[in-house]
Amino acid sequence: MKKLYFNYLNTFKGLSNEVWWLSLITLINRAGTMVIPFLSLYLTKSLSFTLNDVGWIMTCFGLGSVLGSWLGGKLTDKIGFYKVMKASLFLTGILFIALQFVNTFWGFCIGIFLVMLVADTFRPAMFVALSTYSKPENKTRSVTLIRLAINLGFSAGPAVGGLIITTLSYKGLFWVDGVTCVLATLLLINVLHPKKAKAVDETKAENPKSVFSDKAFWVFFVGMFIFGFIFLQYFSTMPLYYKDVHHLTELEIGLLMGMNGFFIFLLEMPLISWLEKSKYSKEFLMFSGLLLTGLSFVVINLTGWIGILLVGMLFMTVGEMIAFPFSNAFVMERAKKGNQGEYMAYYSIAFSMSHIFGHNSGMQLIDNIGFDNTWNFMILLSMIGLVFLLMLMRIVKKEKVVID
Repeated sequence: MKKLYFNYLNTFKGLSNEVWWLSLITLINRAGTMVIPFLSLYLTKSLSFTLNDVGWIMTCFGLGSVLGSWLGGKLTDKIGFYKVMKASLFLTGILFIALQFVNTFWGFCIGIFLVMLVADTFRPAMFVALSTYSKPENKTRSVTLIRLAINLGFSAGPAVGGLIITTLSYKGLFWVDGVTCVLATLLLINVLHPKKAKAVDETKAENPKSVFSDKAFWVFFVGMFIFGFIFLQYFSTMPLYYKDVHHLTELEIGLLMGMNGFFIFLLEMPLISWLEKSKYSKEFLMFSGLLLTGLSFVVINLTGWIGILLVGMLFMTVGEMIAFPFSNAFVMERAKKGNQGEYMAYYSIAFSMSHIFGHNSGMQLIDNIGFDNTWNFMILLSMIGLVFLLMLMRIVKKEKVVID
């Protein structure tokens, strides 16, 4: 047991101080995003919106995310990641606090669009910061550490969020979101100011190539869009499935979703450390992650037994643990020949577009064909995504042959 404990700790060795600080800032920020998993419930229960209304609101969520990711990449390449991160965190905090006072359909569409526009300028900037502060050999593990921070925040967030809803109200979630973003800004200013932080790897191409000329990236982009599309069902339609079909309370939903973050916090770093040492390519590992996520929808359609929800969550969690770090590392590696902000922006946009289409399509499908058929659709879509990732493996293999 002692050996296992020290082996676990060893997987964290060699990461720079700045990466640890960036992870803590992300943890503080994400701990406050407890409103997001409960957004569909808040809109239907507190504001009495229809599923159709919620679908369009989540589309606005995604549109803001796409534009914010694009803008964040542009601004990062022009003024640097630090200024973008600082402004994004602070303004997101203010906007989250203000969003609780919006109660009309069009008002909420505009409000959530603005929140995500500002919030997601942070993502490309954070990825470039992560790449800058990481040693080349540690980049995948650095990404994993950031994800651990995100998921530790998510594991605590929904559980605490469910408790806040039960004891207080949904309004308290917006206050916590806003305040934690402001706190994260203060920490960023104190520990990651350019004059205080030391860059480790500032790789910058002298004659950067446009991301639009990178064929492999766009095949990858489609695969990640599909992965994001089905993965995001766990944060919009799946909570409704838990409540309407299996009759779970908000607190039980929060605990079930919190389990996802807890397992990631406990197991992801050792898993990634082991997979990095294996013979498997990043492309194959992304394929495996999507396969497991697709299988999570297969298992929940097999039986009405409530325990199958835990099995489905476990499949999705392992798939997520594999797909996200290696997809991020894949992009950071390819970004060395172009503008890093641009590459990281379009990587973020793949998931932002998933927000646009995934949430709304999921809501509309549930409304029209029911939960079981919606999960069958997600299974079919995951199979299409797997085809694209197989294509990616072939393209990358050919690139390596040409280089050799």
